[in-house]
Amino acid sequence: MPDLPYRPNVAAVIFNARGEVFIARRSDMPGAGSPGDDGIWQFPQGGIDEGENPTEAVLREIGEEIGTASVSILAEHPQWLSYDLPDHLIGKAFGGKYRGQTQKWYALRFTGADHEIRLDAHLPPEFDTWRWVRFEDVFALNLGFKRDLYQGLHAAFAPFAGA
Repeated sequence: MPDLPYRPNVAAVIFNARGEVFIARRSDMPGAGSPGDDGIWQFPQGGIDEGENPTEAVLREIGEEIGTASVSILAEHPQWLSYDLPDHLIGKAFGGKYRGQTQKWYALRFTGADHEIRLDAHLPPEFDTWRWVRFEDVFALNLGFKRDLYQGLHAAFAPFAGA
């Protein structure tokens, strides 16, 4: 199925005032919350609606996925970054229409208070728990098939990790 297109998407690395990043556990991945498996963790991301530009999309997605508009844009990655789904998900994920996603990544600053973060703002919730961690500590979590992509992001966005 390599002839399938990539789904246009936006994603964000959100930094708090201490320079930590927001990471959340997916609620729909097998093993999430099971004994011995801490599930799959990821940064917020989502599709771009028709007629929407990437900047509008990332702000909308943050509101939907984590329930807050208390963010400001620090930077935009200069390139679109793509990833392929693992073979067992091609033809199943994203309605079977895409081989993976091509993403416009943003570094955002969280400007609110932690109590503003609500994973249940949009139902069904994409995440079941979240935390602030040092950027380099993200790699101790199970990132699934997005690990390599996140390592490239670390190099690009690490300067924002300073408090």
